[in-house]
Amino acid sequence: MEKTDELVGVAGGVTVVPAGSPSVRRIRPWPLGAALVIALGAVTVLVLAGTRWLNQPAVQAWRTVCLAITVQALPFLLLGTALSGAINAFVPADLFTKVLPKRPALAVPVAGAAGAVLPGCECASVPVAHSLIRRGVTPAAAFAFLLSAPAINPVVLTATAVAFPGNPAMVAARLLASLATAAVMGWLWLWLGREEWLRPVLRHRHTGHRHGHGRWNEFRLGFQHDFLHAGGFLVLGAMAAATFNVAVPRTVLDAFSGSPWLSVLFLAGLAVLLAVCSEADAFVAASLSGFSPAARLAFMVVGPMVDLKLIALQAGTFGRAFAWRFSTATTLVAVAASVLIGGALL
Repeated sequence: MEKTDELVGVAGGVTVVPAGSPSVRRIRPWPLGAALVIALGAVTVLVLAGTRWLNQPAVQAWRTVCLAITVQALPFLLLGTALSGAINAFVPADLFTKVLPKRPALAVPVAGAAGAVLPGCECASVPVAHSLIRRGVTPAAAFAFLLSAPAINPVVLTATAVAFPGNPAMVAARLLASLATAAVMGWLWLWLGREEWLRPVLRHRHTGHRHGHGRWNEFRLGFQHDFLHAGGFLVLGAMAAATFNVAVPRTVLDAFSGSPWLSVLFLAGLAVLLAVCSEADAFVAASLSGFSPAARLAFMVVGPMVDLKLIALQAGTFGRAFAWRFSTATTLVAVAASVLIGGALL
């Protein structure tokens, strides 16, 4: 007889989850569609207005920056989403409960460090963290992994080294600042977190192999989902970064880049708004050459942990009470870590 319900313990409570629900909510790859619509719209406007606009210096500069960011980041995006899909399909679901220490205070840094060897896109970090909590992992450790996996995995660190050639200090600073932020946020949850803030809305997603489903089919679905989402945000982020580089007057940039504190806060806020995938944000940061190294480090530390799409995912998965508190605290901790570690290493 097949089991029809699954008892899932989340934050001290028990939730009955229908295991055989026939209606599976599919997440549509709207970012890629939005990027394509914007690109086609821009091409249509240029064609209707005349091809002479294509030869304008500003348009040529925009096209060059946009294509450069996209082409440089695309191989790393492909590799990262492929590895993420392989982990979801082939890694056993109970791996973390066996590996992590039983004491939550020790499980937090171990889970954060696990992000260095288990790559994943930030688009998948929220449902994966939710799945870990459902499988018995303490929420503090799951949140530490949620923050670290998209920020310090090998694909992201390799992309950072390529984007900043001859500057290994930037790679080390990103690793240490991101890992410190993840660990501090996990410990803060142990200290100040409340169970009533967690009101998860359980969603069906490919976060581990399920009986009755082919592993290669799950790999294909997971890779397709992550690549379409991350690819859409990559194109949108590249277009936004190109527009930022071309359209924003130099006087505005000088007003922010001239001040160490304002430059850090400005690029941290820009990372939240652009929502560039972590496999590509290093190339965007490298293009912002007018800002200080610490400010560009803050862009790369804040972006994979807090942006508009992640806030929306957290609110829908864990609840609004959790999302705004966790996102605000993470931003503050990430900026502080970037300033301290960037000031010491860069």
